[in-house]
Amino acid sequence: MSKMAEGICTRAIHGDLTPDSATGSILTPIYQTTTYVQDAVGVHKGFTYSRGANPTVAALENVLGTLEDASTVCFSTGMAAITTLFLSLLKTGDHVIVSDVVYGGTVRLFHQVLEQLGIRASFVDTSQLDSVSQAIEPATRLIFLETPGNPTLKLTNIAEVCQLARPRRIRVAVDNTFLTPVLQTVFERGADISVLSTTKYIEGHNATVGGSLSTRDQDILERFRLVRKTMGCIQSPFESWLTLRGLKTLPMRLQCHSANALAVATWLENHPAVRSVLYPGLESFPQRVLAKLQHKNHGGMLAFELKAGAPAAIRLMNSVKLCSLAENLGAVETLITHPFSMSHADVPPAQRNRIGVTDGLVRLSVGLEDPADITADLEQALAASTRDK
Repeated sequence: MSKMAEGICTRAIHGDLTPDSATGSILTPIYQTTTYVQDAVGVHKGFTYSRGANPTVAALENVLGTLEDASTVCFSTGMAAITTLFLSLLKTGDHVIVSDVVYGGTVRLFHQVLEQLGIRASFVDTSQLDSVSQAIEPATRLIFLETPGNPTLKLTNIAEVCQLARPRRIRVAVDNTFLTPVLQTVFERGADISVLSTTKYIEGHNATVGGSLSTRDQDILERFRLVRKTMGCIQSPFESWLTLRGLKTLPMRLQCHSANALAVATWLENHPAVRSVLYPGLESFPQRVLAKLQHKNHGGMLAFELKAGAPAAIRLMNSVKLCSLAENLGAVETLITHPFSMSHADVPPAQRNRIGVTDGLVRLSVGLEDPADITADLEQALAASTRDK
């Protein structure tokens, strides 16, 4: 990272990039090419074939790396990044501890793919350090944390888990998609690997899919690059370029997302139809002390349930007009999701119930619209959810 670019906003805009040497273009060009002509056998300019590396992808990795203060590798999707993580560090017979509140695609990956390769996972309440300690086996090689967890926002104390894992030579990876390195610095808390779905806040405009893995361990980094090259899951040049553009406004967007989410969460908490609201910025949040310790701000994600139960919650989600019923998060538009049938549909029912993903849980990714307009839409949808019963 450049010593002249210490501020988070400056790093998000510039990274360590310079204007294009050929034209002076302030934006990194889209190198839409598979092939690079070499000067001689074994003599090239750092790129040989775009399945292995591409200049536009490398530029995105540069900027993300300056935000993470680590080296970064980018992938075609967030799940491609997570799959590469597990295939890079685990083998048949190995065991991994995974946060019980975790994205449904991660659960599906283990139950339907990795278990068939002899890689076992224990889904554990990682918010309880004793539970993590009790789950460690001689074959445990990795602890995979998602904090805040999707969709209930449950938090894990990253530093405590890392202190537990380090003397046992167990690596710790943190899925930091909800907060990004702007709001939660996982390496400062001892993590070995940061995982991001760049589809979400990093790009932020519902325009791309992508993922990233960051680490300060050069051996792990080279392993990620090898597995990515072998599986062919590198990010595309155009989507990398779009993500670079989105990154420039990431810190400012997250500031607005956080303010808007707090306003909407506070409004929901005071609404007579709402049973409970989960948002780390609320004083009522069960892990408020940890949230203040671990987060610089609390992002745009919240969840809530209605007093009238699941049927009313579903009617509400079917009645929104400004908010969009969609299976994504982290964009400038406000997105409302039904985790039970959408993002966590592949999670076994018993596991869903255990972690609080009920059929009436509503996940809200609060966008950058005026908060009054978001709450007005929720108000009319709440009225419709009662009227249509």
